[in-house]
Amino acid sequence: MDCTITQAPIRVFHRRLRRWYAAHGRRNLPWRNTHDPYAIYVSEVMLQQTQVATVLDRYYFPFLKRFPTIRALAAARQDEVLSAWQGLGYYSRAVHLHKAARRCKDQFPRRIEDMVSLPGVGRNTAHAIAAFAYRQPVAVMEANVRRVLSRIFALKQPNEAELWEKAATLLDENNPFDYNQAMMDLGALVCVRRAPLCPQCPASAICKGKASPGTYPAPKAKKPVPVRRKHIVVLKSAEGKYFATPRKGKFLNGLYHFVENENVPPSGTKIGHIRRQYSHFTLEADVWLAKARETGEGWHSLKQLKKLPVSMAEKKILGLLERSKKMLR
Repeated sequence: MDCTITQAPIRVFHRRLRRWYAAHGRRNLPWRNTHDPYAIYVSEVMLQQTQVATVLDRYYFPFLKRFPTIRALAAARQDEVLSAWQGLGYYSRAVHLHKAARRCKDQFPRRIEDMVSLPGVGRNTAHAIAAFAYRQPVAVMEANVRRVLSRIFALKQPNEAELWEKAATLLDENNPFDYNQAMMDLGALVCVRRAPLCPQCPASAICKGKASPGTYPAPKAKKPVPVRRKHIVVLKSAEGKYFATPRKGKFLNGLYHFVENENVPPSGTKIGHIRRQYSHFTLEADVWLAKARETGEGWHSLKQLKKLPVSMAEKKILGLLERSKKMLR
């Protein structure tokens, strides 16, 4: 199939897309009504792997209230940033956001090549900030846009280079802000994954995949989600403190956690079981309470633990501790 589209129909598409966005676009989203690159940067990072409603309802405004400028974020401690991010998931995003703020200090860069040098900032995030904060004529490539491009150009298994090439071909360079926002909304509201509303689509005249939109892109085979079985041991001292330290690896980096074992601990009392679904595995863990002597750092009261940044799994464990706090006294 010939996937090329000439400039004349593309210009017609641009006009139709602008009209559609003016009538149906989500123009009231707060990050679409600011020129502040820092606020736009925060929204772009939060929206990675997270739905708009979740970010809007629970995280965007509280985070900016706590860290209103990139300078304020840079001055904060990592555990403060992680606490503000708690519940949003994919915590490496928060760690990278904090590191990038410290790199920038007072001002977010304008050049794309400077943006992508920051921790956690990829090509799409850089392009989004460039287009939305600085109105630079570059295309944005998030999940909804990928689907729209794949259908317009009838691409079953497009690679990154191919998608970026098609995105550049279709870009409205004179209106990069509205165009990119409209393309994202088009994928979210019309060119949806299942049962797309093709008759309502402003791209209908140029879409080469509209006869069988479910074919583009080709569905990916789902991989089985592995189950990781653990034994989590909460060490409690005679003074009534619990041992927890921040994680060092990529997974849940910086969040506090208890001791994890592959095997049943030699001593202790089982106080419950937790299950937690992550993107790439399911955690099944028995939780144990065991006596230990306080040595070194890492010991906290239950009240202190509740203020530390922890994952949802640890939150469940804290609930178990509260119900069994009379044990081992």
